[in-house]
Order: sequence, then C-alpha cells, then structure tokens
Amino acid sequence: MNTTPTVTAAIVQAAYVLVAFLFITGLKRMSSPATARGGILWAGLGMVIATLVTYLQAPEIGINLYLVIGATVLGGGVAWISGKRVAMTDMPQMIALYNGMGGGAAAAIAAVELYRGDQRGLAFGALAVLGALIGAVSLSGSCIAFGKLQGLIKKSFRFSGQQIANVLILAVAVVLGVLIATGVNTGSSVVTGFFVLALLLGVTMTLPIGGADMPVVISLYNALTGLAVAFEGYVLNNWAMVIAGMVVGSAGTLLTQLMAKAMNRSLGNVLFSGFGDTAGAATGPVTGTQKPIEAADAGVMMAYAQKMIVVPGYGMAVGQAQHKVWELTQLLQNRGVTVKFAIHPVAGRMPGHMNVLLAEAGVPYDLIADLEEINAEFETADVALIIGANDVVNPVARNDKSSPIYGMPILDADKAKNVIVIKRGQGQGFSGIENALFYLDNTRMLYGDAQGAVNQLVQAVKAAG
Repeated sequence: MNTTPTVTAAIVQAAYVLVAFLFITGLKRMSSPATARGGILWAGLGMVIATLVTYLQAPEIGINLYLVIGATVLGGGVAWISGKRVAMTDMPQMIALYNGMGGGAAAAIAAVELYRGDQRGLAFGALAVLGALIGAVSLSGSCIAFGKLQGLIKKSFRFSGQQIANVLILAVAVVLGVLIATGVNTGSSVVTGFFVLALLLGVTMTLPIGGADMPVVISLYNALTGLAVAFEGYVLNNWAMVIAGMVVGSAGTLLTQLMAKAMNRSLGNVLFSGFGDTAGAATGPVTGTQKPIEAADAGVMMAYAQKMIVVPGYGMAVGQAQHKVWELTQLLQNRGVTVKFAIHPVAGRMPGHMNVLLAEAGVPYDLIADLEEINAEFETADVALIIGANDVVNPVARNDKSSPIYGMPILDADKAKNVIVIKRGQGQGFSGIENALFYLDNTRMLYGDAQGAVNQLVQAVKAAG
C-alpha cells in the first residue's frame, strides 16, 4: 500500500509546528535591538522551512514544481539585489513596497479561487473575499505610500466629500463581496468589479495622507497584509500562512495603536479621518523671531557642555547625516560630555526609522532612549541638538488647545538649557503649523543641510581644543 501521502502530510504538519515556533520566537527577539538581528534570522529560517515544505507538497497537490522554483528564484533574486542596493534612508519606501507585495500576493491567491468559482461553504467564501478585499487595499495603498515616500507623488490630493466617496466605494465592494461569498453571483464581471473597487479604495484612502501620519499608515498596511495572508491561509488550508499572518496582523495592529497614541489620535481617527490633513488648521500665534547661530559658536557650546541630548528627525535621514552625528558624538564623549539620543515613536517615515539609521551608523543601543525614558533628563541637559525634527518637539502640543497637535506626547527639548536646531529653512513641519520651539529665548537656529551642518559642528569641536 502506498503511504507516501500520509507520510508527506505528517511531515508537513510537523514542519508547520516548527515554523510557527520559529516565527513567534523570531518576533519575540525582535522586541529588543540587542537580539533583533537574531530574531530576523530565526524568522527567516522558518520561512525557508515553509518554502521547502511547499516544494515537498507541490507534486501531490498538482502544482508544477519547476514553476514554483522558478518563481522563488526570480523573486528571491530581485529581493536580494534590491535589498543590498537600497540606502538605509530609503528603507521606509522599501518596506511600504514589500507590504504591498504581501497584500498583493494574498489578493492574487483569492483571485484564483474566486474566478474559479470554487464554493466550499460560506466560511470559505467569506474569508476568501475578506482576504481579497484587505489584500487589494493594502497593495494599492502601499504603492501610493511608496510613491509619496519616493517623491514620485509630491502632494496630497483632497477633494470635497472625499470621505463619503470612500464609504460608498467600500459599501459597493462589500455588497459585491457578499454576493460572491454567498454564491448568489460568482460571475467574472462581479469578481472583477469587486477587485477594481478594492484597489480603488486603497488609492483614495492613501492619497490624502500627509507625511506626519506616514509611520501610522505603514504600520496599518503591515497589519492589513498580515490579516489578508491569514485569511488566504485558511482558504489554502495552509496553517503556516495562517500563523504567520496572525502574528504579523496582531503585531502590526498593536504597533498601529501605539503609533496613533504617540500622535494623540485614536485608531478610528486614523482610519476614517483625513490622514495627516492638518495643514492650515487653526493654532495660536507664535511671537518672537528665530535667532540664528554660527556652527563655530554652537560647536564651542557643545564642547564645553556636560550633557547633550540629540533629537534626530526626518531631516537627518534626508541629509544622510547619521554617520557625521556619530562622529560628533564620539568627539564629545572623548571630551567627557555625556551624549544621549532621544527617539520619538513617530520620528521619521516608519516605526523605528531613526533607530535603524543610528544603528547603521554604529551608535550603541545603550545611548538611545525613547520618549518615556529620557523626557525627564532634558531639564538637566546643557544642550539639546535637534536634527531635522519638528512637530515631535513643538511645545504647543502641551499648551495650545487650538493646535491640531494639542495633547500629542512630545520630547521636552525646550526644557534644556540651550537648544540648537539644525534646519534647512524656516518652513513648517508636516502638520503645517509653526514650531514655537524655534522662537524661544534659549533656542538658536543652525540653518543648512543636516550633513553639512553636523560636519561644521565636528570641525568646530575639534577646533575648540
């Protein structure tokens, strides 16, 4: 008697248990910068095992093994080359693009099943449709996010009644989805209309997004991709996909909530309001003038300080100044200055953006602290150096109820004895409001590109003797 299918099934199930263990362990290790690299390797090993199991199953379930291997080599090769070449400053758009690919893969799986008209009960149809809807939204939305981050889309598109239009698109897509899931109408025209509306919804939801909300949006689409993969895992009866999708979806949802909280916005507000649409909102008048400082004077101030806290922002990423910042830090440390880094949860364009850049430059983990850990230390800092950060250090969030960022937790940089702000000009932040920090008596503005300005500070500290 041929027992190969039974043996194969047992191997597959055992492999899925191991894959689940590796995924969860990898995610756990990613919670700490010190073990994150190992966590990625653990999770990667799990994905390798899951892929090999797919090869093992292919002949049994009627899949052309050569096509599967060819697709793996092609996709893996493109990912390897792009991963090696992408600059650390471009990591947010790469993550946005890969989020979209995950959602698109889930939507493609659903498309195959739905166009086939395969009906295996209401639960099967409902999960296939849900996975298709979420995956398609994640695909098109992530592509728009990529375009914004890459600079291909340079403005946010908003029009009157936009939210009503989004609701109508979603409602019609849901109606078509119900028809498909219940088997009332599974015709190709209905399925095509459903996918077109789902893709359109991702576009119309994401086009209004401002840069200030981009970390939340990337995290949200990461969660959506995970959910879509989990649903389609059920459709394929693939428990490795179900587990991986659930892990990514739950982790992404928690991270989205944390990002929204860091901006003093509810998850519902992020999902259903105009993403980042705060430009031109009312806020109290800012009095005073911005007071410039020369790099030589700022360098002397830092050289003779006892403690300095660096607050990196998107300007540091744009200027690719992280290596120069670390060089400045080492010079100051050699002079006996205590230097720490303060990271706001939504600094940059993706969760952990600043942490990634600083790690790439070689900054030790123990010098980097988040908002809750370091906020109390600003009062004892001789200098707070702001590099391209804006809204996350704006004190109006504490005291101006008319401001769109009122109530948002911020880094208390204004409480340092001296504040040096590196900024290319006098423009506003992504929230579209003036930063009151720039006008305070203890703040001085060092205008210029982040890398050039920090390099001037390095030379000034060296010249201080």
